[in-house]
Amino acid sequence: MSNRIDTLMAQMTLEEKVGQLNVTADMVRPFAPDINPVANTQNAEQVLQLIRQGKVGSLFNGKGRDGAVELQRVAVEESRLGIPVILAADVIHGMGTVFPIPLGETASFEPDLARRTARATAVEATAAAIHWTYAPAIDVTRDQRWSRGAEGTGEDTLLACRFGAARVQGFQGDDLTAEHTLLATAKHYVAYGASLAGLDYNTVEMAPQTLRDVHLPPFQAAVDAGVASVMSSFNDINGVPASANKPLLVDVLRGEWRFNGITISDYTSEMELVAHGYAEDMKDAVLKAFMAGLDLSLQSGLYLQYLPELVREGAVPMWRLDQAVRRMLELKERIGLLDDPYRSLRMPDVSATQLAEHDALARDAARRSVVLLRNEGNVLPLKKVGQRIAVIGPFGRDRDNIEGCWTLFGDASRYVSLEDGLRAAVEDPQQLQFVDGCRLEDAIEGGIAEAVAAAQAADVVILALGEPQRYSGEAQSRIEITLPAAQQALADAVADAGTPVVALVRNGRALALHGGVRDADALLITWFLGSQTGHALADVLFGDYSPSGRLPVSFPQASGQQPYYYNHPRTGRPELPDMKEFKTRWREISHEALYPFGHGLTYGVPVYGPTMVSADVLERGGSIRVSACIRNEGARMIEEVAQLYTHDRVASRVRPVRELKGFDKIAIAPGETVEVAFLLEEAMLAFTGVDGVRRAEPGAFDVWIAPSCTGGTPARFVLA
Repeated sequence: MSNRIDTLMAQMTLEEKVGQLNVTADMVRPFAPDINPVANTQNAEQVLQLIRQGKVGSLFNGKGRDGAVELQRVAVEESRLGIPVILAADVIHGMGTVFPIPLGETASFEPDLARRTARATAVEATAAAIHWTYAPAIDVTRDQRWSRGAEGTGEDTLLACRFGAARVQGFQGDDLTAEHTLLATAKHYVAYGASLAGLDYNTVEMAPQTLRDVHLPPFQAAVDAGVASVMSSFNDINGVPASANKPLLVDVLRGEWRFNGITISDYTSEMELVAHGYAEDMKDAVLKAFMAGLDLSLQSGLYLQYLPELVREGAVPMWRLDQAVRRMLELKERIGLLDDPYRSLRMPDVSATQLAEHDALARDAARRSVVLLRNEGNVLPLKKVGQRIAVIGPFGRDRDNIEGCWTLFGDASRYVSLEDGLRAAVEDPQQLQFVDGCRLEDAIEGGIAEAVAAAQAADVVILALGEPQRYSGEAQSRIEITLPAAQQALADAVADAGTPVVALVRNGRALALHGGVRDADALLITWFLGSQTGHALADVLFGDYSPSGRLPVSFPQASGQQPYYYNHPRTGRPELPDMKEFKTRWREISHEALYPFGHGLTYGVPVYGPTMVSADVLERGGSIRVSACIRNEGARMIEEVAQLYTHDRVASRVRPVRELKGFDKIAIAPGETVEVAFLLEEAMLAFTGVDGVRRAEPGAFDVWIAPSCTGGTPARFVLA
């Protein structure tokens, strides 16, 4: 406990205390006025006046040193107590240098890559006078219709834990007082990715055990990694909105996990308790959110308006107000603002050398995020010389859909389009022909005919198709997770031309692929790869890099399969070969993914040996070694993602058909055999029982080391 904070709090008026809990848009240096523009109604002088009055603790989504210095000068020199403000922003997957969307980067199965891109982001963001980011999103997304899955890590809890912790560590670094430290925010707490029907903001109905086993662990991992703040989600959970959910905000977060940072609403989420029907009016909404443990109010201004009155009336006790204010002041102290209010505000611009390093990292991150799903006849890699290539589709020359959703500050002058990357890679630019064929959502008159002619004149076609980037992100949920009709028609027509087709799909979610895309000779999932999109794709297409990404989400056969996820519980009538009619399937299709979680090909030929266990019995409190040999029977060096899965054969609650327990990306030379091994411990087999207690139950388990959630040969062991 800091004496300085005690002294400050003793001097603060009630209104000044409440002011520390008010977070408002940075209209002094606005950079993203189109994000929630209706609420951004205050002008710069109004914001400065609030700061002078001690009524602002933090501002968000501004950029630039000069404005930041002026903001801080007003806070320090013109407010009564001189308490500095903390400057925040939505810096999700890059600042000027844009890295792959988080879902795409998760496809690398390399948490350390996420740590490094977050660190580079922190360097650029702090140089732009930002202290705090509202990232990472670590929502587990099991319904691909939901639009915000692009911001997260996919459908698996272990991936969310590993990547969430890595991004927290990357943003925050080792020293919170360092100028290049960017405070992180774990969001959206909690179960936002489980909104019914994949509809953004929708209700969540969920068994407490599922909440405990699937959706809470990533947030605990972020807390364990030292995350500075946690942001509540928009949804309700079993009828109680997350922004007023005391069992989650206090009992779990503070009590069980000992979180000592700050909690913050999502954009006006405490105000929305009224629309939920959970609060009678705005004053009641403030009372319920604040007393449920929500420390800061983002943008609504409702705390500023109603908390003083609630305290005077005795509805909010002074201890609760002091608790929240102390947390905010401690956050400022922890990052050194109370010692140096101008921390991170007077640094030089990011150097040309650093930008070059970040571009190289962005290129590597992008190519590591690409997932090769299909490569019939080894049509890939392409040839840089002597091969006529027709690049067909609206993403061939597009520069407006490179970033992906939630990129506010990207430096578009440095973006590399697919055309830029391909032209830089080939020796003769004349071997490339670019034809749009259609727009992102609409046909072009004569476009298909021009595209078919180009395909017939080429040796190979690159189909550059996908979702517009605005299809992902907040409030963009989809009913049909397919390509726009104009693009599908183009793909089908080009496929009929008879030329080998390489389909590049740009997307922010798993898609149901059909026709000429689904049946392309080669199929790559390229997400939204960021600044270095073109160079990264050229590296993969021409074989300078062997693809190593794996799917962090299951690709369905049809949209109607959603929600779909690999680790679903086994039913009493599973789809097995000896089951004839009454089994778990749809009338039209099987209960299988088109491409399963964890799937991805390389330019080599990895062959997995049998899964081996070091012992048939796993003793309580002990561990066993699980191993397999992988041989690369191809002619190229590869990076293979070996995945460890288990299945609890009999338990007190029906268990998933498989659960990911570990993964490792390993380099294997041509002709080389490598042993990969994992240590499997009792705690890794635990789940939450019907009594709410988490434990591993004795009995038989299957275990696989496999290239995907459907591959591998099982071994068996018994937990004693």
